[in-house]
Amino acid sequence: MLPYLHKNSQKSKHLKRKSYAYIFKYILIGDTGVGKSCLQLQFTDHHFQPFHDVTIGVEFGTRTINIEKIPIKLQLWDTAGQENFRSITRSYYRDTTCALLVYDVTRRETFDHLDNWLKQILEDGNEKMVVMLIGNKCDLIDNRVVTTEEGEQFARANGLIFMETSAKTAKNVEEIFVKSASTICNKIKDGVFDVKNDNCGIRVGYGGGRCDEFLDLGGGCCKT
Repeated sequence: MLPYLHKNSQKSKHLKRKSYAYIFKYILIGDTGVGKSCLQLQFTDHHFQPFHDVTIGVEFGTRTINIEKIPIKLQLWDTAGQENFRSITRSYYRDTTCALLVYDVTRRETFDHLDNWLKQILEDGNEKMVVMLIGNKCDLIDNRVVTTEEGEQFARANGLIFMETSAKTAKNVEEIFVKSASTICNKIKDGVFDVKNDNCGIRVGYGGGRCDEFLDLGGGCCKT
């Protein structure tokens, strides 16, 4: 069972409107044009936008999902991939729970740059951060230049979670967020993440669902 810190409130309508147990902070990183913004839009709005303006600095989106019947709100920070914005986006690595490292399976250079992105995560990010490697645009079969095996090998060598996606067809888009959020929840249960420490990028929110689905670290059930 996931630990949960209950926050008392007499405003029942407010509780229903903000029904989530945790907020996880995510960042999407990778070279420009790999489809980070399209992945975020497909996840938050179930929509694919084939022509998307280049991200300037950082764009933001949210969505709440259920993990083990517990509502988790994901804050998604889509960062610009261009070198001239790195000084701006580096500050978003701090206090982050999960980094989605995206490359384009049709552009070899975006895969070759993964080492540089990982180095930046290690330098600026939370050492406990969950990192998921994503090979995007897997629907473009005839244009593929990076094999699935190469992605799997890179992920294994660096201790990353791996999955291929298509923002256009929505293949595995839902799955990457559910899988990464589930990994974070398991780390909470194992004590890797301390939900009382804001530095890990996890904030306690207002719980939804039945009271017995949560363990109140403050002691006792939220009904008491």
